[in-house]
Amino acid sequence: MKSQAKQRGVDLLVVDSGDLHDGNGLSDGFPKGGIDGHATNHIMTEVPYDVLSIGNHEMYKYPVAHDVYKNFAPKWKGRFLTSNVNITVVGSDGSLTSVPIGERYSKFTTTQGRKVLALGVLLDFINNAANTTTQTTKELVAERWFQEVIREEVDFFLLVGHMAVSDPNWRLLYDAIRAIHPATPVFIFGGHYHIRDCAMFDDRTIAMASGRYMETVGWMSATWPSKDEDNMKFTRRYLDANRVTYQYHTETTPETFDTPKGLSITRDLLALAEKFNLNAVFGTVPDDYYLDRLPWPSENSIVSLFINKALPAILPPSYPDRAFIPSIIVVQSGGQRFDMFKGPFTRNDQFIVSPFTDNFVYLSVPYGIGNQMLTELSKRGAGTSSHTEDADVKAAREEAESGSGEIEKIWRSWRKTRWQQGQGQMSEASWPTWPPWKQPTLGWVTTDSCPGGPGDDTIHRPIPFYKQPDYVSHSNVPNDTHNTTLHDLIFLPFFSKDVIEVVNELRAQSMSQGLGFDVPQMRNVTVKDMQPYGGVKTDEVFGIYARAMWSDQPA
Repeated sequence: MKSQAKQRGVDLLVVDSGDLHDGNGLSDGFPKGGIDGHATNHIMTEVPYDVLSIGNHEMYKYPVAHDVYKNFAPKWKGRFLTSNVNITVVGSDGSLTSVPIGERYSKFTTTQGRKVLALGVLLDFINNAANTTTQTTKELVAERWFQEVIREEVDFFLLVGHMAVSDPNWRLLYDAIRAIHPATPVFIFGGHYHIRDCAMFDDRTIAMASGRYMETVGWMSATWPSKDEDNMKFTRRYLDANRVTYQYHTETTPETFDTPKGLSITRDLLALAEKFNLNAVFGTVPDDYYLDRLPWPSENSIVSLFINKALPAILPPSYPDRAFIPSIIVVQSGGQRFDMFKGPFTRNDQFIVSPFTDNFVYLSVPYGIGNQMLTELSKRGAGTSSHTEDADVKAAREEAESGSGEIEKIWRSWRKTRWQQGQGQMSEASWPTWPPWKQPTLGWVTTDSCPGGPGDDTIHRPIPFYKQPDYVSHSNVPNDTHNTTLHDLIFLPFFSKDVIEVVNELRAQSMSQGLGFDVPQMRNVTVKDMQPYGGVKTDEVFGIYARAMWSDQPA
């Protein structure tokens, strides 16, 4: 594409707006003692990016942030931008000093001779690791260096950052630039909310975000005005990230598409997968299981599979000393992160589908209390990280949900809207009469506020979306069990604070209202009463289950 752009006499810039870490075995499957993303970062340096910014996933753990600072940022020769992010390191004189992880800004000239000022910004972020610093955008625009650098006359400003198009902080940057340069074009590339989105700030400023998980490549183009007073013409496209899309837009064929560089990167990725043993097969999944394409409960729901089949089959055998004691298992549905597809279930799939490494714990409680736990937790909604949780597990959850679950809520709302709007569009579309081989496939159906009609490069049928419960449970306690009979309440430390509060509240109600399910010798429980249940972690469950139920290999 870059060579084609040069032949046509146009500029093509490739940018990345952060979060190169986490999500599959290539970044997360490193051996013990390794650093998350170190190996994949090395491969990413082979991609001809013009500008990159940092994301929150690079900021949760100091070793990861330091690896980016020491081994990744320098590879980009000033184009990895962290305008408001610092790290504390040992200086040449032995003292601690706070320095930018990358560069504050970059000035460069494109192949077509246009002067550019680029900035790389991270959202206002508070969950960063100790000895890293994130400055708010409000503080950033007040910095003397920022005010000085934006005064220079350039042909356009390129703002790349890990924050949503709708984040008001983009407006702070935009307003600071517009106060000095009322007509200079501004291109904004955001992210973080996992959604396809686009907005126009004025007739010379466009902002775009390209979705999540490398499912989408965002394409933005602009026709330069001949006069300062003329409007610019912008277009944008959301490209499905697959080989068919790439071949179409590069005007190549399956035989002519590959380049020596691309084949080299593919070999590197395959070698890394082999090194990390990501191709190891646990079993063969007999059907597709979906995270939220089906209503709860459903036979092909991955949450149903996890709570109703996998956990009951795996947990009790992992703790023989208590396997005979009836139990109620309670988990959050958000612990599963992606669909599981029919076919081989590999170690890499394990990282993608169920990434969290929680240990199960239990409390011995009366049935009258445990039987109400699902209802009471559901009233409270999904819990946040507990102080009892392992530090690495807590960091992983914050990486996935940005601490408060904000991203997940926005993502689900976006999915729900796309599904509802898409259903209406389907009823009006002409394709129901098309032959099967021409029917659109499932995919993202996007609407945004930018002009020029729909931005989706490929027409799709909308992916169904159904809200899942925050909590789900499974019980093997007989229904006729007396309310005072003790059983094991099995759960995860992640929401232990809520569990303990519910147990104690229900006990108090029983005592004050004579409900009859309090055990006389039972006192209020604390975190000290929680005990480990077996040795299986949540990320291991599906692998063990697949080997036991979907494989000829010994369990």
